[in-house]
Amino acid sequence: MKPQILTTATLLAVFSGALPAADPRLLSLVMPDATVLADVNVDQAKASPFGQYVLTTLLQSQAQKLQQLATLTGFDPRQDVDELLLASNSAPGNKTGLALALGTFDPAKIAAAAQSAGAGVETYSGVSIIEDPKQQNGLAFLDSTLMVAGNLASVKAAIDRRNGGPTIPATLLAQVNQLSSTEDAWAISTVPPSTLRPPAAAPPAAGVNVQNALQTIQSASGGVKFGSVVVVTAQAQAATPADASSLGDVLELLVSMAQLQASQHPEAAALAQSLVVSTQGSTVKFTLSLPEDQIQQLVKPKAAARKVIQM
Repeated sequence: MKPQILTTATLLAVFSGALPAADPRLLSLVMPDATVLADVNVDQAKASPFGQYVLTTLLQSQAQKLQQLATLTGFDPRQDVDELLLASNSAPGNKTGLALALGTFDPAKIAAAAQSAGAGVETYSGVSIIEDPKQQNGLAFLDSTLMVAGNLASVKAAIDRRNGGPTIPATLLAQVNQLSSTEDAWAISTVPPSTLRPPAAAPPAAGVNVQNALQTIQSASGGVKFGSVVVVTAQAQAATPADASSLGDVLELLVSMAQLQASQHPEAAALAQSLVVSTQGSTVKFTLSLPEDQIQQLVKPKAAARKVIQM
């Protein structure tokens, strides 16, 4: 039986949960109509115990495939990727997107292993694209430090853009630069988050419909700064100042409810106590600061639940 290596789709799945300093080479490859961007400075994350925990948790389900990929090609995303940028135009029903990575790669060895496992290789504008058997997704190395993966049309379009500068709108580029200068991991959506996936059912809390409040968000951004104290910052742009005020009230209400249940859920209460919410015009901002060990305890139960489900 032929050995299997990670497909492009698997590579995207491996990193899609990971949501900082966006390298200009990566930004130059992003589609001009991008509406959702997420970036993680993997090197910086690995320097923090909590960052290491997050990366380990995100990659745990793919550990066997990642090890197989490392054995076949010498390429281990857990060690060889320095920065990852995800981009999408978020068009409903349109399964397009890019995973762009900086790191240390051996393109020839990876391509040879892919071909031995049945993948196809196409040369486009002087670049070899490794393709899945259905020719829907592709992965290409523009040099030994720069990788692009995604649906085939998006990969080819990124190759066409490789010699230019960033083509995303100036306002979005300004947001990227601002977040990149302060955060180790960040994400931006210039479209209502509710349009990216069907909203999950959220029952009213104490007479307030949380789901309705969240659906007033028109755009959002946020970031994480790793360290002995983990700092999470985010802001949401509502349709109107009234909607922003309502959203802020909902967040404040949820904080109060969590604090009232401190005896039953001390971790959640600690999180709520450290959450600062402010509203200005149509914008709602919040900041959360917690020591690494406390925020890790908050994340662990969810990770354990995912493990049980996978088993």
